Formats: sequence, structure tokens, C-alpha cells
Amino acid sequence: MGFLESLEKNIEKAVRSAFSTGSRRRVEPVEIASALRRELDQEAFTISAGRTMAPNVFVVEFSEEDFPRAQNWGTPLAEELCDVVIKHARSQAYTLQGAVKVSFTRSAEAEAGGFRIHSSAQRTTESPNTTAPAPAPDGGHRIATGHGREDHAPPPTAPVQRWVPVLDLGGERYSLNADSIVLGRSAEADITVEDTGVSRRHLEIRRQGEHFVAVDLGSTNGSYVDGERVIGRAELVNGSVITMGRTRITFRLLTPKGPR
Repeated sequence: MGFLESLEKNIEKAVRSAFSTGSRRRVEPVEIASALRRELDQEAFTISAGRTMAPNVFVVEFSEEDFPRAQNWGTPLAEELCDVVIKHARSQAYTLQGAVKVSFTRSAEAEAGGFRIHSSAQRTTESPNTTAPAPAPDGGHRIATGHGREDHAPPPTAPVQRWVPVLDLGGERYSLNADSIVLGRSAEADITVEDTGVSRRHLEIRRQGEHFVAVDLGSTNGSYVDGERVIGRAELVNGSVITMGRTRITFRLLTPKGPR
């Protein structure tokens, strides 16, 4: 704990003034670090005996009010948070698919003084200690920092057909047992989503060989995958979060349980 306590104190000292707004509650970097650890633990899943996969790409959403300060101080903090993720993954013997990336962006749904985290497991090729800004969906900027994968076994090479694709929605799990699944508010959709912000035929999930993609079907409010608006189609990876209206759906690839 000594190293982490020291790290968190350094983070807080570096960005304390960035989130201070008088008497209003401010975001503390130690909260983000703790939330990232929880996200790792909650989203980790077993892929084989003795191997557990965990997300390596994280998007931290701030309110419109907090984001300018997060953007100003984001790169040093994001680098420290990447170290927090790597250390926790090591301590829990988690396997990461690639470089750890922590990004900061704005969200109209995030409350002032708070934040939200979206995570996914993605194959990344960035070299260690690189920083790359990328445009955010709303025209702002996203601060992203990559750290190389260290002391972890390589991603599994099990045949793709062993994976079972599922959607986690509202506490229920749906298996994707067809090459095309339509989600929407209509009772005629393959999966009905009870949300007034969702169109009758909102989104289609297609299997393309060994991959799965999300295709927006001309919905009124749009579809998002890991915070990015779907323009045409977007590839889904294990842990991808699909947002439709006020509904969040998690795409997962699970290993079927074999006989004991």
C-alpha cells in the first residue's frame, strides 16, 4: 500500500486545483484510481484455467463543467492512472490484451463533481509511454495515454468458435445465436428495448466471420460504442459498451462451461 498511497498523494497534489470550484464537491484523483481498480475487478472474466482477462482501455467521462480542467491537467493524471491499472492487474494476475489507455472526455450525462468510467478489452499496438490526443464525439478533445503491457501472458489463441457472444442488458443476458440481431423498441425486434429514447429498429449486431459489428439503423438519437458515435458501423470487442438512448448494453465473449 505504501507505493499506491504515495502515488495517490502525488496525483492529488498535481491536479487538486483543477477540480476545485469553491464549495461545490470536487472530483478527487484517488476516487478515479479506486474506481479503475473496481472496474478491473468487476469486468474481469476467466478465459481458461488460471487465466483471467481484464479490460485495458478506459474512458473517464466528466461533466461539461469539469472537463476543461480535466483536459488541462489530464495527461499527467492519465499517465499515473495507467500505472495504477497496470499495478492492480499485476497484483491480481489479470491478463491484458494490449497497452493500457486511460482517456478523459466530456459527457452531458455526467454530473458536476462526478465522473463515469467505461472500459473495454482491446488489442492495442502503442509503444510504452506514448501519449496521443484524439477528437471526442462532441467536438471536444480526449486526452489518452498508453503504457506498454508488462509481465502478462499473451492474449489467448483459442479458436474463435469457442467464444459465446452475449449481450448484458438490464440484468438479463441474451445469447447472439444468429448472424444478425436487431435491437429496438418495436415488439418485432429480436431484442426489445423499453426506452423512449430508442427507435423502433435502432441497432443491428452482425457477425462478420470471426468479428462482430454494431450497425446503426438510422436511429433518431444515434448509437454509441464505448462513447464513440457509430457512423456506419463499429467493431465490437469483449467488454464493449453500447449506448442507445438511456440504455447501456455490454457485449461480452464468454467461454462455454465444459463438463466437470
